[in-house]
Amino acid sequence: MIYIKTPEEIELTRAASDLVSRTLGEVAKWVRPGVTTLKLDTIAREFILDNGGKPACLGYHGFPGTLCIEVNETVVHGFPSNYALREGDIVGTDCVVELNGFNGDSCYTFAVGEIDPKVQALLTDTKASLYKGIEAAKAGKRVGDVSNAVQTYVERRGYSVVREMCGHGIGKSMHEDPEVPNYGRRGIGPVLKPGMIICIEPMINLGSKNIVIERNGWECRTRDRKQSAHFEHTVLITADEPEILTTFSYIEESLAASDTDQK
Repeated sequence: MIYIKTPEEIELTRAASDLVSRTLGEVAKWVRPGVTTLKLDTIAREFILDNGGKPACLGYHGFPGTLCIEVNETVVHGFPSNYALREGDIVGTDCVVELNGFNGDSCYTFAVGEIDPKVQALLTDTKASLYKGIEAAKAGKRVGDVSNAVQTYVERRGYSVVREMCGHGIGKSMHEDPEVPNYGRRGIGPVLKPGMIICIEPMINLGSKNIVIERNGWECRTRDRKQSAHFEHTVLITADEPEILTTFSYIEESLAASDTDQK
């Protein structure tokens, strides 16, 4: 069942999307060598609660964190832990916030200090592929048009697309129909209609597309242990251009301030 949101429901999802964006902006202030992923998780949880929200991932089917932590080869659903970030790591922070009964979802993959240029290119290109997918998310188009836009962009640059994990609808529930894969053919899948809200989230690997699920039943990593990047926005389908309800602007402001402080 694909839910078309009412104007009131859209505004509630917009507010949740702003809070999840601000949360990741707060997390961005702490991403540096020596900081544990559990510290990042605590920062996110406290910020959400202080602003009247609920960490939607915490306790979801037993998940132990506010953030899904994705260090280096982890694709999705990594647990927060006492692992201290190291120079050269990358870390994805995937977060869902519930506010007044509606959810917002976003993910950003951070560079920890100086990273390998090939890995930096992976981050840059994965983020760019997200916006390519969003550009294709127009009313009257189909989910496959979004999927194909992401896949075409990254595969032309030599990366691979994770098949088993995908984007999704969002609203009262964290995961709603339709599924939004990051690969596929144009012209197939559900039609995009005004009032639909979807999460587009490329999960792109530096090496092979093959993945492994760890023994905890949650953490998904690349089989070849090469790095994986993940970026996500919550997107409203309108009669005109798609509208991005989440934003990376808070993250970018935090990172810019951090760079200034270091200088």
